[in-house]
Amino acid sequence: MKKITIGLIAAATAISMNAMSQTNVFDDIIVPSANHSTLETAILQEGLQGDLQNASATLTVFAPDNAAFDDLAAALNTDITGLLALPNLSDILLYHVLGSTVPSGNVSNGAIVTPLNVSNTLKLTATSMSDVYVNQAMVIGADLTADNGVVHSVDAVLLPYETVVDVAIDNGFTSLTTAVITAELLPALTDPLADYTVFAPTNQAFDDLAIALNTDINGLLALTNLADILKYHVLGTNVPSSNVSNGAIVQPLSSTNTLKLTVTSMGDVFVNQAPVSAFDITSQNGVVHVIDAVVLPKETVVDVAIDNGFTSLTTAVVTAELLPALTNPLTQFTVFAPTDQAFDDLAMALGTDLNGVLANPELADILLYHVVAGTVLSTDLTNGSVPTLNGQNIQVDLTSGVMINQSNVTTADVTAENGVVHIIDAVLVPSLAGLEDEGSIDLKLYPNPASSGFKIEFEQEFTGDFQIMDITGKIINHKTINNQMTVETDISSLPTGEYYITLHGNNEAKTFKFSKI
Repeated sequence: MKKITIGLIAAATAISMNAMSQTNVFDDIIVPSANHSTLETAILQEGLQGDLQNASATLTVFAPDNAAFDDLAAALNTDITGLLALPNLSDILLYHVLGSTVPSGNVSNGAIVTPLNVSNTLKLTATSMSDVYVNQAMVIGADLTADNGVVHSVDAVLLPYETVVDVAIDNGFTSLTTAVITAELLPALTDPLADYTVFAPTNQAFDDLAIALNTDINGLLALTNLADILKYHVLGTNVPSSNVSNGAIVQPLSSTNTLKLTVTSMGDVFVNQAPVSAFDITSQNGVVHVIDAVVLPKETVVDVAIDNGFTSLTTAVVTAELLPALTNPLTQFTVFAPTDQAFDDLAMALGTDLNGVLANPELADILLYHVVAGTVLSTDLTNGSVPTLNGQNIQVDLTSGVMINQSNVTTADVTAENGVVHIIDAVLVPSLAGLEDEGSIDLKLYPNPASSGFKIEFEQEFTGDFQIMDITGKIINHKTINNQMTVETDISSLPTGEYYITLHGNNEAKTFKFSKI
């Protein structure tokens, strides 16, 4: 019995000594750290120290330092006392704790883990530079170990907010999520205090881009400018669909290029060439709009017009809702771009202003008459007809310089990544493309210019059609002439400007211009 008693005392002493030697993440790491006194205060206030002292637990604690709490207080326009008064402070603190031990060497890029607060997951990033992030917070002191776990000091307080990243994850945007992880953008997009607008391409959009580039999703993820492409889909402000205006040019997080927004008369919305298929999926750090194509920060023929001060042409393209077509980064175009003066000249000839030109119902057709499929450099031009995107041909004349119909190319070969732009000094009007021939009917028109009316005298009796057209080809007046030698026409109601008269009859035709003053 005596020996047994001595043995029991020795065992009890050993157990007591073992208990005294055990360490825990709260008492032995957080409490002694002067840089984590705010965290200590918050844990004690919320009565959570017992969870961190549990000797049988296996924990990972992401511990914000004092500066992290100060930064959060400043961002929320409060102080430490205000933070300690937050009603969800316990939830915030438990969002920093995992129920397993994860040393920094075991962190894998893109891992999504569930903390003790299950209202949201934590997103882990391990960068190519060996930095480690949990959500937006950088690990600045790793692997402080105790018997019941490990502490990683971080430079920001984590908030269990639903972010734009959660929207992508929860809605099955697997290609976009994988791309964001690969590009190491999780820390930026999980920032709970940011305010973003994300144009989120669908999985099919990524598949379509891969096919167009003759690769697969792995090939896309290997693109050297992947991060820039993804940041080109993100605005640094919250823009709901109700705030999108036609022709808005906005700067995304990528500074490589701007995004061009279109709102059509039918209510469709485009970001560059990409149609928006779902709007206003909200999160606590922004809004997500779903798009059906990946947008690329390439310089397009539209950028050439914008960057070189072609304000009238740009406004016309916006008005005609042609931005989605001409910003397509995977299609090649040749654009004959009229100067602002060319539009002013057209407006003057029509007796109107730029707004009058933009109101022309044939505006889109006129603009597409300036666009040729493919990249046609000046050295590729030859005399003859060239088909345009509106289905009609333009005439190229290299006899003296370069002429497109009756316009002169003043600057050639301004290149973009989706084509080339040639600057011209007149607006091309498709309705007038075949009106250069003066014809063979003998007549005299006077006065020209005219203010109230004019008279046409034929050399012989004329039977046929008589038309007055404005400079866009719109028919202003039409009548039939039967065996007449003289025609008098009242033009007092016509606006000041340039007009064409066409005559067809007696197996002959004639076209000529007159001016209304």
